[in-house]
Amino acid sequence: MPLLNLSLDLSLNPLGFIEPGTFKEIKLNGLTLRSNFNSLHVMKTCIQGLAGLKINRLVLGEFKNERKLKIFDRSFLEGPCSLTIEQFRIAYLDEFSGDDRVLFNCLANVSVISLLSISLGSLQALLKDFRWQHLEIVNCDFEKFPALKLSSLKKFVFTDNKDISTFTEFQLPSLQYLDLKRNHLSFKGCCSHTDFGTTNLKHLDLSFNDVITLGSNFVGLEQLEHLDFQHSTLKQINAFSAFLSLRNLRYLDISYTNIRIVFHGIFTGLVSLQTLKMAGNSFQNNLLPDIFTELTNLTVLDLSKCQLEQVSQTAFHSLPSLQVLNMSHNKLLSLDTFLYEPLHSLRILDCSFNRIMASKEQELQNLPRNLTWLNLTQNAFACVCEHQSFLQWVKDQRQLLVGAEQMMCAEPLDMKDMPVLSFRNATCQMSKMIISVSVVTVLLVSVVGVLVYKFYFHLMLLAGCKKYGRGESTYDAFVIYSSQDEDWVRNELVKNLEEGVPAFQLCLHYRDFIPGVAIAANIIQEGFHKSRKVIVVVSQHFIQSRWCIFEYEIAQTWQFLSSRAGIIFIVLQKLEKSLLRQQVELYRLLSRNTYLEWEDSVLGRHVFWRGLRKALLAGKPTSPEGTADAETNAQEVTTST
Repeated sequence: MPLLNLSLDLSLNPLGFIEPGTFKEIKLNGLTLRSNFNSLHVMKTCIQGLAGLKINRLVLGEFKNERKLKIFDRSFLEGPCSLTIEQFRIAYLDEFSGDDRVLFNCLANVSVISLLSISLGSLQALLKDFRWQHLEIVNCDFEKFPALKLSSLKKFVFTDNKDISTFTEFQLPSLQYLDLKRNHLSFKGCCSHTDFGTTNLKHLDLSFNDVITLGSNFVGLEQLEHLDFQHSTLKQINAFSAFLSLRNLRYLDISYTNIRIVFHGIFTGLVSLQTLKMAGNSFQNNLLPDIFTELTNLTVLDLSKCQLEQVSQTAFHSLPSLQVLNMSHNKLLSLDTFLYEPLHSLRILDCSFNRIMASKEQELQNLPRNLTWLNLTQNAFACVCEHQSFLQWVKDQRQLLVGAEQMMCAEPLDMKDMPVLSFRNATCQMSKMIISVSVVTVLLVSVVGVLVYKFYFHLMLLAGCKKYGRGESTYDAFVIYSSQDEDWVRNELVKNLEEGVPAFQLCLHYRDFIPGVAIAANIIQEGFHKSRKVIVVVSQHFIQSRWCIFEYEIAQTWQFLSSRAGIIFIVLQKLEKSLLRQQVELYRLLSRNTYLEWEDSVLGRHVFWRGLRKALLAGKPTSPEGTADAETNAQEVTTST
């Protein structure tokens, strides 16, 4: 009865003898004999007892932690000569003795050979006519890299082996699959068909090795479909378009290869590429440029841990077929969805472990329609009212966002390490109201402060009017004039008014202001509050003086507040209208009101002094005698006129 589907595992059972003929004409799928024998002689005898067995896969050897035999004679493999075997595996056999040339003679017709943790030293004695198609060598001890010459070998796996640092060329013309990972190998001038003795290679894995220097465009390896360099150090990758000839390549892994990408044509020629992994590298200025122009068939792209801070707006424009994009563990500050808008086929997007604070409301509408999985965990989200629309979007998109419950706030401090989903919009409404009230209050206080500052002296004048409004005036008039017109004031105005009949008492700053008191306070308290009238001596010097204009503005306020107040304008000289119009209010007053104009002539003087005295007498309280005298003087003035 054929037992083609039966696999028999007798490992760890102590076997002392297998009777010859026990397995004659029996067909098994697999037989495993590991750590069964106490001596090399017993092992040979038992293997010979398997004569006549037809088997798909035979496994001999020991387990890592169950070692019974320390020294092996390489002739123990003579037993398989009487077996029909497709796959043969040896595991954990140390310290072979004997000749390499007879080790695998009985296995020349086996299709698959697997060597695990054995000490061989060399495989140089293998004959070219061996029919091996698949050779796997894992964790073995070699003196140097085996320079194989096997014409039928299609798959060669050589991984995790010891004491080998330099790659040696071999001749494997039928080879299609080559795995050399984890050997600490160094390559110079990689890679071309002369390195591997074949032009049929489709799968090449050089990951987890030492330094690999690219020196050619993979000449003769145009059929490559899978290429893996991860965790090896790549050099000269920016010197030229190293992958230019690999138009059939579908998988490329250059993750953690210590490269800083500067050359924008690094992926030129990879028109069939579907998966690109380049995590753990870096870019010039931490900016992802437009380097994927020809990768129109790309479906998987890994850019994690690339220290990216910015992404070019056109970086993903030529990737219409991209379905999976990993941007995690970078330094992105925002979720700029405009970048991903051209990715119409994108289903999975990972932006976790960045520094994303939020995204603008209008940007959130640009996410690809086919997106079904978005990871934003482990970012520095700002849970503040400024980003209220984004925080609400997070709540509404829980089905799209993976691990939404694990999205934590980084600021403000009172919400640090709290879930983003715990943010409440009502807080923003209350905050807006408080802010509005605060802003209005501050504005009101500011306006009041400005008004008080600007009209401080006017307010002082108002307070003085209430205080002195009912009292008698000390002066008949307070004189406002420019210091450059002081000669005229002293020699003409003071002399004629204070020494004339009737005599008037004038308030003059150089004579009547109290020493030690601020000028502005003297103007208000001594000038305006204690005077019935104000005489304004207008000249070009007056108009150009800031103090004079200030006194004039206070005089206007004083006139408004005091019902008895009056301003008498004296124009010393003809003024240019362009200069006068600089003081708009003064110009209007002079245009609408009667004013006295000084004219240095006999008739002009007579008219000027008569008009000024009449204006000063108006509203002046006098005794009956004084009234009669004033009337007499007025008649005399009229008669003389």
